[in-house]
Amino acid sequence: MTIVTTAAAEPPDPTPGPDPVAPASASPARRARGEQTRQLILETALRLFRERGYAETTMRAIAKEAGVAVGNAYYYFDSKEHLIQGFYDRNQAAHRDAAAPILAEEKEFAARLRGVLHAGIDVNAPYHSFAATFFKSAAEPSSPLSPFSRESSPAREAAIGIFRDVVEDSSVKLDPELRAALPELLWLGWMGVILFWVYDHSPEQRRTRRLIDGAVPLIDRLVSLSRLRVLRPALRQILALIESVRRDD
Repeated sequence: MTIVTTAAAEPPDPTPGPDPVAPASASPARRARGEQTRQLILETALRLFRERGYAETTMRAIAKEAGVAVGNAYYYFDSKEHLIQGFYDRNQAAHRDAAAPILAEEKEFAARLRGVLHAGIDVNAPYHSFAATFFKSAAEPSSPLSPFSRESSPAREAAIGIFRDVVEDSSVKLDPELRAALPELLWLGWMGVILFWVYDHSPEQRRTRRLIDGAVPLIDRLVSLSRLRVLRPALRQILALIESVRRDD
């Protein structure tokens, strides 16, 4: 997503700090220090985004709060947009960890899907206060922060992978073509849930929880009906339409 700020972009400090990202040939200890510094910068940025807002938080302020040189902050993250990409990556890892117990215990498709969706809301909950701020920038079609952008592809594929696990290890019986397409369709539905969550100001976003609880049985029912022979021609048409709009002609 393209981040829109209220001030001109900061020029990077050309002098990196004492502990830049270690090359692959560096010692394990140095690489570990580099990763710790990177995580410190990311954690500091997310905290300042929550406290001050996205647009009001500068790279210089992040570096100062983290106790690193401005050049060091730019060494790890080229811009605030790259910080958000780091957040996306970490967020998907946290979502997978939160969903793991549910996926290990449940075999029913609906229970697995419901648990994974609620786990995603749990993981995102600390960031609700500033989610709308950077969502406005992420909604810009040309933005690198868009969930559909090339830059977001690692996080997007990781998210689709979670929904692939929901489908593949469940007891649901599916038409083979739908089985292949369903993880991405579920991810698209999850994007809709996130959009609703961003603007949900009910206490603890309870309306979003109700949306999940009401939508999952409907999805489960539609998935079950897809096995009916009479519906297969319509299913093929729907999948062909989705594939046609996905292609970059």
